[in-house]
Amino acid sequence: MNDNGIPDEVHDRVSALLDLCTDKKVLVATAESCTGGLVSATLTEIPGSSAMLDRGFVTYSNEAKSDLLGVPAEMIERHGAVSGEVAAAMAEGALARSNADVTIAITGIAGPDGGTDLKPVGLVWFGCAANWAPTFVHKSVFPSQGRAFIRQAAVMTAIEILTGTVKLAPDASMEV
Repeated sequence: MNDNGIPDEVHDRVSALLDLCTDKKVLVATAESCTGGLVSATLTEIPGSSAMLDRGFVTYSNEAKSDLLGVPAEMIERHGAVSGEVAAAMAEGALARSNADVTIAITGIAGPDGGTDLKPVGLVWFGCAANWAPTFVHKSVFPSQGRAFIRQAAVMTAIEILTGTVKLAPDASMEV
């Protein structure tokens, strides 16, 4: 545990992401459902994070996903809030409604209730949209080891996805 009160591994990964975003002059926005703002909170634990984080959207309800991010209600009805389609739409909506260059969206079932055979507790969809690459989605099914475990695992996965995507950003020195 470091002085900021977060585990060293998390601190190191977020610090590396901050350095990468600073070097590439990339701003991040988050669109969070099941994590309820934990990704943004984790990113802001690091001093200097204002150089990396533009804003965070906490869109826990379906209405918030539609109102704040422009996710079509019909899409949520057709595919469910916990789906790759909705995660991608959340990421694209956050990109369109922020000054960010890259966004990460998270929607899932943290439990302990709400899971089904098709969508079990621990299912989390991530969407990532960037100015320099096509939007993509990633699906994880984390072990059902409690709500806090699933949410923290989702935060770490989001940081990994952001880091990998920012690495692909054009170098700031190459911009015209």
